[in-house]
Amino acid sequence: MKKNFLCFLAISMILAACGHSYEEKRRLTRAERAEQRRQDSLALKVAVLPTLDCLPIFVASERGWFDSLKIDVRLRPFKAQMDVDTALVGGSVQGAATDLVRAERMQKKGTPLHYATATNAMWQLIANRTARVKEPRQLGDKMVAMTRFSATDLLTDKALEGVKTSATVYRVQINDVALRLQMLRNNEMDALWLPEPQATAARQMKHVALWQTEKNDVRLGVVAFREKAMKDKRIRAQIDGFMKAYNVACDSLNQRGVSPYADVVEKYCGVGKKVVEALPKQKFLKSTAPRENDVELARKWLGK
Repeated sequence: MKKNFLCFLAISMILAACGHSYEEKRRLTRAERAEQRRQDSLALKVAVLPTLDCLPIFVASERGWFDSLKIDVRLRPFKAQMDVDTALVGGSVQGAATDLVRAERMQKKGTPLHYATATNAMWQLIANRTARVKEPRQLGDKMVAMTRFSATDLLTDKALEGVKTSATVYRVQINDVALRLQMLRNNEMDALWLPEPQATAARQMKHVALWQTEKNDVRLGVVAFREKAMKDKRIRAQIDGFMKAYNVACDSLNQRGVSPYADVVEKYCGVGKKVVEALPKQKFLKSTAPRENDVELARKWLGK
C-alpha cells in the first residue's frame, strides 16, 4: 500500500512539474511573440520584386549596410505589382519599389506617396521566337502579357503608337514576371513585357526584343514611401538611413558592376550565373527624383 502511495506521489510530482514547464513555455512564447511584434512595428518595411531595379536594396540588405547604420529594414518580397500595391495602400509596408503609373494611380485613389528616388527599371517587349514577330506592327491577333494600370500597360500603347496592325492586339494580364518568363519557355504567350534580369534570360533563349524603354528614353521606375510614414519622425529617420545605404549600394554597383553581386541577383531574382554575366551594363540612380516628363506621361495616360 505504502509502495503504491509513493508511486502515485512521484507521478503527481512529475505531472505537476510538466504542467508548470508547459505553462512557463507558453508564457515565454507569448512574450517572444509580443517582442517580435514590437520589433516588427519599429522596423521599416519595404516591398520588393524579383527585378534588377531592386538590386541596390538587396545589396544593402545582404552586405549589412542597413545594420551598420543601425536601422532595422525588413524586406517584403512579392511576385506581382498588384500585391505590392495592396501592401502599400494597406500600410503593412511603408515603402516599395514600383512604377510611376501604379504610384500615380494609388495617389489618385487616396494614398499620398513620396518619391524617394527614380530607379533604372527597364522593360522590354519580348516576342516569342515561334510567333515569327519581328516588329510591333506584326502583333495583330497576338497575345501580349502585361499588367493593367501599370508601366507595361502604358508601354504597350507606346510600342503600338502610330503602328497599324492587321487585327486587335490582345492584352493578357499576367502579373508575376517569373510566370511570364515560364510561359515564354512553354510557348504559351506570343509576346510579353519583361524587366531585367528576366529580359536577358529571354534573349538568351533567342526570343526577340521588339521595343525597349532604354532606347525610347522612358523611365518609369521609382522607390516610393507613404506620405504618412514620412510625417512620423521615427520612421522618417529610418527612411533617411535607408536612402543612405541605398546610395552606398548604388555607388558600389556603378563602380564595380553587377558581377561581384551575382550571388545576390541569383538569390532574389531567381536567375542563373549565365544570365547575370550577360546583363547589359547599366547605371543605378542614387537619390534622383523622377523626371517631370515621366511623371507627366504617367498622369496623362491615367487621365485618358
